[in-house]
Amino acid sequence: MELFEQIRREYEHGGGTIRGIAKKLGIHRRMVREAVLRAVPVERKIPVRERPKLEPAKAFVEGILEADRKAPRKQRHTAHRIWCRIRAEMPGVQIGESTIRHYVRERKIELRLVSQEVFIAQSYSWGQEAQVDWYEAYADISEERQKAYMFCMRSMASGGAFHCAFPHASQQAFLEAHERAFAYFGGVFKILRYDNLRSAVKKILRGHQREETTRFIAFRSHWGFESEFCTPAEGHEKGGVEGEGGYFRRNHMVPVPNVASWEELDALLLGSSKEDEQRIIGERAQTVGAGMSLEQEHLKRLKEGFDLAAVHFPHVNSSGCVKVLTNFYSVPLPVGLEVQAKVHSAYVEIWHQGECVARHERCFHRQQKVLNLEHYLDALTKKPGAFAGSTALEQWRAQGRWPASFDHFWEA
Repeated sequence: MELFEQIRREYEHGGGTIRGIAKKLGIHRRMVREAVLRAVPVERKIPVRERPKLEPAKAFVEGILEADRKAPRKQRHTAHRIWCRIRAEMPGVQIGESTIRHYVRERKIELRLVSQEVFIAQSYSWGQEAQVDWYEAYADISEERQKAYMFCMRSMASGGAFHCAFPHASQQAFLEAHERAFAYFGGVFKILRYDNLRSAVKKILRGHQREETTRFIAFRSHWGFESEFCTPAEGHEKGGVEGEGGYFRRNHMVPVPNVASWEELDALLLGSSKEDEQRIIGERAQTVGAGMSLEQEHLKRLKEGFDLAAVHFPHVNSSGCVKVLTNFYSVPLPVGLEVQAKVHSAYVEIWHQGECVARHERCFHRQQKVLNLEHYLDALTKKPGAFAGSTALEQWRAQGRWPASFDHFWEA
């Protein structure tokens, strides 16, 4: 554009000829004539380049993309996968991965196999909304690699986030994590946004309507917040917590943490959450921690916690156990007696006449027996021959609660 302007100025005010201007500026006379006729250059035609390397593979790629139109969204071919198939199924075709990537991208847009949705930036007032989600990570706990179900609550105004881990994403863990997050933030948000997790949603109805679980409704009523749920398979509707989970896992769970217990892992996660309070997110003018301090006065005040335990009323069976959910737990009570079982996120308590008579670590498998040898002492005094082969003794040995010195005393 600047060159056209210079040509026109030379021609109109410099008194130059077409030949003289072309020689002076080192350009072709054809360009000088074009500039004299119009101030804006004619848009150049972009030639369509031939793709000789791509031609042999085009039909194969088109067939895959056509089949993908009927495939589940998350099981469609990526460009890399298509390139790998070409190498495996068409060894005579030598083509670069970048060539396939460019072509597949063009065709997916034309076939509408990729989203062209516009996302609208959001602004949040202090204490207005937090987003909640589960994500998964691994940790070495007591020298054994285990999957940890990570709970995350993220404030959308300050960017602060609370993370904690559980061995299982049960409803009791879900509610307990909420109360721990409220304590971390120093109050309760007006709105909490979720996806359609089973701990809160019993059934998805039309639009954004949900049939929520009774326990979640009671918990929400106790703390006084509102709940909103995302459209199924539209994770971007709570993109804040989705991105937070990925950031935290990459920055604080790499390398894989090596801890002695779940309690130590939670302490590590809490320290990492506080460490992130020094971050400045994006174009914000203040740190996450400064934002959390400002936000705290806009949150609803904390109060006495909700009774998180799920309550059941089983009967003691002939094996001296009560069935709670899908497993059996021993109790030191007579057969046939009705008891109260309180199920927490990590343990199960058995109550009778206002007294806790047994407490077991919660089992998340099915049809398992969790036994305490002490609960069978009265029965063993009447049936001493059953002691050596008892399942309760076997479990105590496996847990290290029956030392070798006991066996020496027994054999003596």
